[in-house]
Amino acid sequence: MTAALVPELYVSDLARSLDFYCGALGFSIVYQRPEERFAYIERNGAEFMLEEPVGRTWLAGPLEAPYGRGVNFQIAVEDAAALCEAALAAGAPLIQGLEEKTYLRDDEPIRVRQCVVQDPDGYLLRFSELL
Repeated sequence: MTAALVPELYVSDLARSLDFYCGALGFSIVYQRPEERFAYIERNGAEFMLEEPVGRTWLAGPLEAPYGRGVNFQIAVEDAAALCEAALAAGAPLIQGLEEKTYLRDDEPIRVRQCVVQDPDGYLLRFSELL
């Protein structure tokens, strides 16, 4: 719990999301508040809060599927292919197949291997491995 930014994702079924993130992708529960349908999860420095909206919520508009419209979360990993395979085996839709891509950071080329999958509520996860 040292990240300066930790996204809190509303989910439709906390147990299903925990099964996906912790079971398939290797995240661990740091702590949880079952009575509030909340869990804080982490994997190698990538941190999320997952919450099934019951009681108090902070929503800017109606929560409609897919929840993840307009955002993708880049997660630095050591083996993008393995995470992509694990997500697909768990039934995650593939948005962008595994690819190698070069991006420019200022004038410096950065090469990555990446793929994009969709979690059970529609959030896009981009697994990115530096090459």
